[in-house]
Amino acid sequence: MPGFELISSEEQEAVNKIFKDGGILFAHGFDSVRKNFTVREFEGDLQEYLGSKHALAVSSGTAAIKIALKALGVKPGDEVITQAFNFIATIEAILDIGAIPVITNVNKTLNMDPIDCENRITDKTKVILPVHMLGVPAEMREIMNIATKHNLKVLEDNCESLGAKYEKKFLGTIGDAGAFSFDFGKVITTGEGGMVSSNDHRIDKYSREYHDHGHENNPDLPRGRDTKTIYGFNYRMTEMQAAVGKVQLGKLNYIINENKKRYVSFERNLSSSVSRRKIPEGSEPIYDTFILFIEDKSKRENVVNILHKEGFGTKNLPDAIEWHCSSFWNHALSSKEIDHSNSTKLLLETAVAVPIWLKRSEEDYSNLAKKLNL
Repeated sequence: MPGFELISSEEQEAVNKIFKDGGILFAHGFDSVRKNFTVREFEGDLQEYLGSKHALAVSSGTAAIKIALKALGVKPGDEVITQAFNFIATIEAILDIGAIPVITNVNKTLNMDPIDCENRITDKTKVILPVHMLGVPAEMREIMNIATKHNLKVLEDNCESLGAKYEKKFLGTIGDAGAFSFDFGKVITTGEGGMVSSNDHRIDKYSREYHDHGHENNPDLPRGRDTKTIYGFNYRMTEMQAAVGKVQLGKLNYIINENKKRYVSFERNLSSSVSRRKIPEGSEPIYDTFILFIEDKSKRENVVNILHKEGFGTKNLPDAIEWHCSSFWNHALSSKEIDHSNSTKLLLETAVAVPIWLKRSEEDYSNLAKKLNL
């Protein structure tokens, strides 16, 4: 599940190396007293892993979403369509640039319902922002077709599903841009941190300048005399974060493979009558959670109790639904969007998300499924 389960002496040694090589903790400059540019190396490693043309390391996944939206040309008053099952950070990024969040409901994939998405498009819509929640891809073929039909940009919020694929492509490389998170609960972690990916030089150029106070990093000038054409902000990643990220990225395939073993063990021993999350055709998930739907409230509560008693707990559903369903966000959204979210709320209230922990064995998951007795 999350990369923090595998933090070891490897990450510590990578950080220690920065101090041995001059102790430069900043991603830019100080060329004469440093041996490595670790942030740039981390970007290159992820770029190579994803097969994307560009990758920019930033301070958080939330920052990655905001930067990418600005790079895609979203301005105050523009509408951005995203989904009701989400983390509030996506909404916050939209609001922070003065744009208007428009909510779609989710279907049984628990990701954006393409039909509802198309119904919510107006002449103010600028970007469609699907969120690949808890390790499973959104139905990107349909979403991309809708975007093409209406001449809209697509930003993939892939903060929760690094390493997952849809139709052989890594999530975050299908739309115009992708956003990733490396916070402490994500599939790999740098403590805090994020990445913006794209295959468009213009998106990368704007993102790179905006995240660094507008610096163009002109190779012909020292940083203190650098050129600029836009104003920006500070969303930079540190060298220490990147050092941890490089090591964690090397563990990603292992994490996904081990997740799958536990997921399959749980599924194999679960009654076939149990309703489960729909996995879109052509998907290669990262097996981060196993989500089941239980209509009967007492049965659902019993399952949650067993999960806690056995030391597994739940992930977002139901323990943090208030932070992951837009129906609860009346401090950030209009009453119209709150009301539109209600059908997603009703669906999520029947769901239980079983986290896949690497610290628990395949046998543990096999036994858990039997104990649930569904």
